[in-house]
Amino acid sequence: MTVIPATPAAIADGAAALRAGALVAFPTETVYGLGADARSDAAVAAIYTAKGRPATNPLIVHVADAAALPELAVVPEAAARLAAVLWPGPLTLVLRRRPGAPLCARVSADGPTVAVRSPAHPVAQALLTAAGLPVAAPSANRSGAVSPTTADHVAAEFAADGGSGPTLILDGGPCPVGVESTVLDLSGGRPRLLRPGGVPRETLEALLKAPVEAAAREGAGSGDAAGPARSPGLLSSHYAPRRPVRLNVTQVRPGEALLGFGGTSGAVLDLSPGGDLDEAARNLFAMLRALDRPPYDGIAVAPIPGHGLGAALNDRLTRAAAPRPAR
Repeated sequence: MTVIPATPAAIADGAAALRAGALVAFPTETVYGLGADARSDAAVAAIYTAKGRPATNPLIVHVADAAALPELAVVPEAAARLAAVLWPGPLTLVLRRRPGAPLCARVSADGPTVAVRSPAHPVAQALLTAAGLPVAAPSANRSGAVSPTTADHVAAEFAADGGSGPTLILDGGPCPVGVESTVLDLSGGRPRLLRPGGVPRETLEALLKAPVEAAAREGAGSGDAAGPARSPGLLSSHYAPRRPVRLNVTQVRPGEALLGFGGTSGAVLDLSPGGDLDEAARNLFAMLRALDRPPYDGIAVAPIPGHGLGAALNDRLTRAAAPRPAR
């Protein structure tokens, strides 16, 4: 596993590695992704092995632009409209797979839909263009753990993996958005928000001129059930540090580190002292990682507003605080 600055030569090496079936970690505007050739069952299977990811949890396929979408999926008018405005950007669209699409079945967890997005980060764009293929890329961390927003986070995550992690980590600096993409399901009759993220729900509703209903957090299609989920990021426990997380805290317990927002008194770290939700999103995962260490035995999080990017922040924190399987 090699970490190198994302120079043009390094990006060319990463593209060659993807074409050869290897795993390559790279920055997007949201978080770092663990990429593989989405056409290759063996390459995609290597992602699941490296992450320890449940086979029912599908992956997002990354493409350079909207022109690649019709080959992979059935594209309704609403999807074309959103892609024209919001791609490249932090929006994933869940659509019906096109019959004969050049994607392995495993990328969709053997389901009938596919999740696709076009990332806005210049390194991701350059890598996708150079590779010339669709790239399956979940977050570059162990399944259920805190997402990585720097190359160092990725390296630390797979330091003791025995060789199953990425061959190459392209270092493009910190991710500018910091939380994963919004996932919108347009495979049925009505738009459904499967995961809040970098594009607020209010923006989607304004562009669609229609309400966007929120999918149930758990139950059928959540990824906790026996069948495949429609989207990644739906497990009830996810994005979790090893220490327990407690939310909406106004009184800290002994041993807890307080993660503040908006200048919270007594905070060890503050997501945004000025109360800026964009800044808070950029800092969320890095600060959770920073507090997941001695002498703290828990992480207490101050209240965060729920509008705009606050919906994504609260979604990630709710999943981080949920009862989690042993790791």
